[in-house]
Amino acid sequence: MANTPSAKKAARKIARRTATNKNRRSRMRTYLRTVEEAIASGDQAAANDAFKAAQPEIMRAASKGVLHANTASRKVSRLNARIKALSA
Repeated sequence: MANTPSAKKAARKIARRTATNKNRRSRMRTYLRTVEEAIASGDQAAANDAFKAAQPEIMRAASKGVLHANTASRKVSRLNARIKALSA
């Protein structure tokens, strides 16, 4: 348990930041799920639309520090490759 006033404040800040990051992560995963479902159904048009909505959300999570930038780029790249593979 935090004893000093600065430690108590730090604990409050961490709790706020954790809640914010949890919301951001959840939102990103929801967008990813819609893309995954569209890919699984084999509908390239729906997958493309879902991907266009998900890509900014993934990159926003990276810019806010929820994900590492390289991880976000890798996710976007692999999703895009899977969507392109649907047409082939």
